[in-house]
Amino acid sequence: MNVLVLNAGSSTLKFQLVRTDEERMLNAADERLARGQYERIGGETIYSVSVPNEPLVRGTAPLRDHRAAIDHLLSWLASDASPVPISSIAQIEAVGHRVTHGGERFWRSVRIDDDVLRGIEETIDLAPLHNPNNLKGIQAARGALGPGIPQVAVFDTAFHHTLPDHAYLYALPYQWYRRHRVRRYGFHGTSYRYVAYRYRTHTGRTREQTRIIALHLGNGCSACAIDGGVSIDTSMGFTPLEGLVMGTRSGDMDPAIIDHVASKEGYSSPEIEGILNKQSGLLGVSGLTNDMRELLAEEAEHGDRRARLAIELFAYRARKYIGGYLAAMNGADAVIFAGGIGENASSVRARICDGLQWMGIELDTERNEQTVGGKEGRIDRDGSRVEVWVIPTDEELLIARDTVRVVLGIEHQS
Repeated sequence: MNVLVLNAGSSTLKFQLVRTDEERMLNAADERLARGQYERIGGETIYSVSVPNEPLVRGTAPLRDHRAAIDHLLSWLASDASPVPISSIAQIEAVGHRVTHGGERFWRSVRIDDDVLRGIEETIDLAPLHNPNNLKGIQAARGALGPGIPQVAVFDTAFHHTLPDHAYLYALPYQWYRRHRVRRYGFHGTSYRYVAYRYRTHTGRTREQTRIIALHLGNGCSACAIDGGVSIDTSMGFTPLEGLVMGTRSGDMDPAIIDHVASKEGYSSPEIEGILNKQSGLLGVSGLTNDMRELLAEEAEHGDRRARLAIELFAYRARKYIGGYLAAMNGADAVIFAGGIGENASSVRARICDGLQWMGIELDTERNEQTVGGKEGRIDRDGSRVEVWVIPTDEELLIARDTVRVVLGIEHQS
């Protein structure tokens, strides 16, 4: 089955075209036919498409909205200029959509119908920056491909529906949860499902034997405690703002700071929220950039104090969460790094793990430095009581697989 995977942002559209089915999933023989993105939708849009063993395709086009971007993509995929092995749009058999927030209703991937659309709309107040854009992508794909093509929603929050109430509840008036569903939801769930699946593939462990701490470290960052193959705690909360230090998000902080700074600086509540989400984290501390690669370069080349401080804050917070989750689970068999920073920044991984030797986490310096650039493998020292892995995440592949399972009625496995 050829599955088009879409991830719609406010002015962006990321996509992959994946060929998979039940047999391919069992044999890990899924094919990635194409991937790419559209940026600056609404004006002169920049697009790029990558096809295996072919030159990267780049270009611009005046695209007014997501529907126009999807129409452009579909036309290119089926054109004579495209090296993608499909001859017409009719060969796209299903569409899988990344949807950020499923609230308490959606705890697994579902086929999209009008009732599901209403359910996603009802969660907009929980994810006002993400779900409206996800809905744009769904409506655009429906319009472009017609109602006959099945579409599936895969929710970032779904994996965390297994959190026990003592992990998802805040110590706030209980009626806030009853009335407004104020609780921990967690995010990056699709990424965690994928890396846990890959870990089981490598180790031969069953789902029930999977006891790991996973860190998804990119521009957005989170940690997840997975025990018995299910999420029992995670660092992101009611929104993606809570938890680890991120590229532009603050992570954990004293909420009294908000009113204090607002009264001193004259900020409104939305302005403060914007600063916490878009001007804090690595960017806020360093005053330079939210890009870890640039911060590491600044530290190495110029000894920049604030760049070093941002990196140390980042590593320290991650190290605290690993320690906390080891306590919550009474130990773990492995720590797994994923995401752009987790997969590529060996020195950041080393800083995070430094000081955890007493817990049985010991890195092998050479293995750690060599496992970058999309490589997958163990980076712990022989004899380390806790394994340490780098597993590049592939959320799009899991979305494609979930789409096939939902359309064909196959029980979820990964």
